[in-house]
This record gives sequence, C-alpha cells and structure tokens, in this order.
Amino acid sequence: MFDAMAQLQQDHSAREAQRTKMRGPIILLGLLMLAGAILAGVLLFRDGRTVAGFVVGGAGVLAAILWLASAQLLAEWDRAVVLRLGHFRCVGGPGFFMVVPVVDSVMRVIDMRVRTTPFYSESMLTRDTVPVEIDAIAFWHVWESRKAVLEVESYYQAIVMTIQTALRDIVGVHSLAEILSERDKIAETLQKVLEEKTQAWGITVNSIEIRDITIPENLKDALSKQAQAERERQARTILGQAEMEIAASFVEASKGYADNPLALQLRAMNVVYEGLRAGGSLMLVPSTVLDTMNLGSMAAMGQAWRGARSTPAQPPEPPPTPPA
Repeated sequence: MFDAMAQLQQDHSAREAQRTKMRGPIILLGLLMLAGAILAGVLLFRDGRTVAGFVVGGAGVLAAILWLASAQLLAEWDRAVVLRLGHFRCVGGPGFFMVVPVVDSVMRVIDMRVRTTPFYSESMLTRDTVPVEIDAIAFWHVWESRKAVLEVESYYQAIVMTIQTALRDIVGVHSLAEILSERDKIAETLQKVLEEKTQAWGITVNSIEIRDITIPENLKDALSKQAQAERERQARTILGQAEMEIAASFVEASKGYADNPLALQLRAMNVVYEGLRAGGSLMLVPSTVLDTMNLGSMAAMGQAWRGARSTPAQPPEPPPTPPA
C-alpha cells in the first residue's frame, strides 16, 4: 500500500541534496580561504618566521571554519528558522545570510512551494455501510515557516495524518450515492475542515482532488442493474406521458368532428388511404367503420364515373330520310 509519509520523507531528502548543492559557492570560498592560509603559513616557515607562520596559518584555518559555519545560502523558495540559545531569532532567506556560530542554529529549512501529496485510503464504510476506497490528492503549502517549526513537532506527519483522518470522517457521514455524484462538494467540505485544523500550524490546504472511488465488484453489478432499471422506469414514464399527450390531442381533435360528420368521413377515408399506401394492398377494416364512411355508395359512384370515362362516345344517328 502506498505510504504518504514515506513519500514525503523521500521528497525531503531530495530537497536536502539540492540545498547542499546550493552551498557550493560558500564551500568553494571556504576551501580557498583554507588553502590561502596554509600557503601563507608555509611561506612564512620557509622565511624562518615560525611564529608568524603559525599565527597566519591558524588564523586562516579559523576564519575558513567560521565562514563555513556562519554563511548560509538558500534558494528563492526556501526559508530557514534560526534559533539563538534555544529562542526564536529570525527567519533567514532567501539568498545569502549569516548566523553567529555556536550561538545561532538553523533548526530547519522550509520549502514554501505548493506540494502535492497523494493519499490511498484504506477500506472505509459509508453512511449506508458500503465499503469504499478513495484515491485523492492534496495540494498544500507552508505559508508561515515559524509556526510550521515551532507549533508542531513534524508538520509532514501532521498534515498526512490530518488529511487521512478527515477523509475517513467525511466518508462516514455520506452515502455511497452522494460520494459518487457529489465529489466536488465533498472535496470542498474536506478542504474547509482541514483549513480550520492547519491554520494554527502555518499550513494551508489549497484543494483536495478525489481521483477515484473503488467499490466491491459485486456491488458494481448491483449498481449496474439498478441504473438499468432506473433507465427503463424513466423510459416507461416518458412513454406514458406521451400517450397522455396524444390522448389529449385526440380529445381536442374530436371536438372539431363532433358537429361535422362529413369531415369525420373524409378523415376516416384518408386514414384508410394512408394505410393502404404504406402497408400494401390488403387492409382489414371493421364493417362499422365502412358503414360510417358509406364506402358502398362512394364506390358505386366512383365505378360509374370510371365506366363513363371508359365507354367511347357514339356518333349521333342521322335523321330519317323522308319518303318519296
């Protein structure tokens, strides 16, 4: 399982290595001072001035040691908490500053940049007793290095334990459906809770991002079936509402046909025509509908009209010839 505290310690070790590289110019200058003092002492010894050689060489070595012990060089994002005889003196940095050797001591160097710490929580129970595992990332930074060193023993461990505990408490008061659908709201609530706890340590939690929520496999199947049933219920509800709207439209349309039987007859005939055109040449129509549409008389009239058009016109007979 991922250990957030171990990851923070690794990051801290990497930053300490970077700070050692930052002291390169100071170490180089101290070595030059030491080499110059030794060279000056050797030259004085060769000239026969033994006492002067010891004094110059000793003074040079002491100056180099004091320089290395007092000179400090920090990056732009680092701050050093300096104590003098056990009491807080100042916050040093960024850049070059000096402390009094033996009297002053740099207790800790604080990185003021925003940090990202991932959290893989253990199995937790929601309000409806569902075991879940939440994968989250915390964005936080130290805004006052004095409080981070003096108010809490290890702000690394404090921030990790606080976020894990708050995450467990937040999950315990929400149901699974709320956790799945309201990630942003839960993250905001978690941030506010952490803000109240970490302000006294000089630490600010910028945001909490929930990346993933893991639930048991059997529960995933149950949720899938539940979602499918919910979609079917919504589909049936929408279909029922459509049927009600269609029925209301039919009721409204029937008012127009109530006092106009000829319009109703034409409408029925149009329905039969549309059905024959779309579905083929065979259509079953109840006899009552045929009686209502009076299709028999209409068909006879149509047949007579077609017969009249198909019979060729006979020329008129010539008038009878009168007898002689």
